[in-house]
Amino acid sequence: MGAAAVRGVGVQQAERGGLRIPLQGAGSGPSFSETLAEAIGQVSDLQTESQDTISAFLRGDPVEIHEVMTAVEEAGLALEMLIEVRNKLTEAYRTIINMQT
Repeated sequence: MGAAAVRGVGVQQAERGGLRIPLQGAGSGPSFSETLAEAIGQVSDLQTESQDTISAFLRGDPVEIHEVMTAVEEAGLALEMLIEVRNKLTEAYRTIINMQT
């Protein structure tokens, strides 16, 4: 999706792996660093929720195994997506640096 297409979309959210990523036009809304910090916080929250669900299951609380599996999978997918975003940002940074030399 090009920059013009993103600007035309307005404020929406893309959801993948438990993360809600705002899609906004240039100059409106939070900065990139704020968005990245929010995404990292969401991944951290999902990891904590997953650990809490596992602990509750192991204590014998009324938690179904499918709830545990869902929480673990959701946290895992969110972490994988965050790692892929990091990889893409690193790749883009290296490309820009190589263009300058």
